[in-house]
Amino acid sequence: MLKAKVTVTLKDSIVDPQGSAAERVLTSMKYPVESIRIGKYMEVILSENDKVKAEEIMHEICQKLLANPVMEDYSFELEG
Repeated sequence: MLKAKVTVTLKDSIVDPQGSAAERVLTSMKYPVESIRIGKYMEVILSENDKVKAEEIMHEICQKLLANPVMEDYSFELEG
């Protein structure tokens, strides 16, 4: 089995209202924050032991379900 740690974030060209709100609050609290982008983190356990095949599967999963490729970027790291 392999574990994929997946991170999905909005593309730089997409406005992040949650990140903007958090940035305003933290700045008002006097934290030295320049910028915040809020994303998603997921862990997927695959019953696949071949890392090359697991990478192909994870790209498919991310493109078809976990991320919206029009608005979001994704990355993942395989462990195991």
